[in-house]
Amino acid sequence: MKIEHYKNSSELHVKLCGELDELTGSYVRTAIDSLTDENDLKRLYIDMSELSFMDSTGIGVLIGRYKRLKPRGVQIILQAPTQAVDRVLGLSGVYTIMTKAV
Repeated sequence: MKIEHYKNSSELHVKLCGELDELTGSYVRTAIDSLTDENDLKRLYIDMSELSFMDSTGIGVLIGRYKRLKPRGVQIILQAPTQAVDRVLGLSGVYTIMTKAV
């Protein structure tokens, strides 16, 4: 798993590359938490265009970040999920609490 990021004003952009599963979940969780703890944010964009696989661990990582950031008023926007990841996100109901960028 490779994580790229940059900050633009009050927005943090994170790009996930690889697979988000039991093996990489704690790494992704820790990385995003440290990035969001350091910054005063309004929006967190998660680019999933290079995320080739995600299982229920990935859903847990996303929901956990949502629970941590919602009290701070930070909106999470999921960008460009691959078809397989988009299907998992849709079936899990994640799009009811996080925005999918069009």
